[in-house]
Amino acid sequence: MAGIYLHIPFCKQACCYCNFHFSTSLKLKNDFLNALKQEIVLQKDYLKGETIETIYFGGGTPSLLESHEIQDIIEQLKQHHPIIAHPEITLEANPDDLIQTKLKELRQSPINRFSIGIQSFSEADLQYMNRAHNVEQAYNSIRWSQEMGFDNISIDLIYGTPTLSNEQWLKNMEISFNFDIPHISAYGLTVEPQTALDHFIKTGKRTPVDDEKSRQQMLLLMEASQKARYEHYEVSNFAQKGKRSQHNSSYWLGKKYLGLGPSAHSFNGTSRQWNIANNALYIKALKKQQINFELEELSIQDQYNEYIMVSLRTSWGVNLSKVQNEFGPSYLQHILSTVPKYETAQKLTIAHNTLKLTSLGILEADRISSDFFV
Repeated sequence: MAGIYLHIPFCKQACCYCNFHFSTSLKLKNDFLNALKQEIVLQKDYLKGETIETIYFGGGTPSLLESHEIQDIIEQLKQHHPIIAHPEITLEANPDDLIQTKLKELRQSPINRFSIGIQSFSEADLQYMNRAHNVEQAYNSIRWSQEMGFDNISIDLIYGTPTLSNEQWLKNMEISFNFDIPHISAYGLTVEPQTALDHFIKTGKRTPVDDEKSRQQMLLLMEASQKARYEHYEVSNFAQKGKRSQHNSSYWLGKKYLGLGPSAHSFNGTSRQWNIANNALYIKALKKQQINFELEELSIQDQYNEYIMVSLRTSWGVNLSKVQNEFGPSYLQHILSTVPKYETAQKLTIAHNTLKLTSLGILEADRISSDFFV
């Protein structure tokens, strides 16, 4: 089983913290859609017979597409890729796009899951991040989606913004729980180099991010989600029973996936490749029935490091038998020699031949993972 990710590289406006590939101009949209359909055909053998169980429209802002454009893409996928009868098909959406008329159209499409970029139920936070929607639109996007029969909904929340108090953060979570949202992805605000937020902070136009505040709010999130009976199954992801993101879980389980669209990444088990992050050059290549991409063959060391990176972030952890059998005894010994300092600090545990982070370890997941790399 495998997944397909489609990168839709358009947004109404730029969120100041975002470092994903996108354009705020829609003038190349039709050319892009034609190129994407061509890439779907050219990449029909990339996964070599793997059956597709998940399709994910990401971006950018995929909800900018018309419903019929989304359906055309899905039909093209069905014609050239083996897809199971009822795949999980997720559409990332901004709240201001999910108006009632759009939702009625999408209800007739194969889309069966939304990932809505709420980010916050506070106007001050949304303004700090330069989001295109307001709080009322955030509420309406959830309410109208549920009324229209979409029951598999995930929302994104961001914590750690200078405008977000602990009280408001608890309120954001309470609102989410009261809506009975099945899945929540929550991310600490990070200042990526060369983003608008990075520039604003350096020039004194935005208040810097407080790492200790982010840490406190992550702890509040873990405590509140546990009380609300959400499974904390990945560092940034929380789900009601049976509502994990199947698509994102496939990444963390090391399954193969095909990425389509500019900047999209693909993984076939032994190599990784990524398309050029330039809309015009992406389109130009596909007009010639070519794909402009870079390729990286993954060594055993690369594959081990990647397994550690993704697995240690999850509730199922690192399987030490898998490390022994697939990577060899030297890799297992490296893990076992690194464990004691974190086990003593109560940041990870070993039980049933599995290595897992504790709540304290989750707060330092990236740093701890890097210590286990070879």
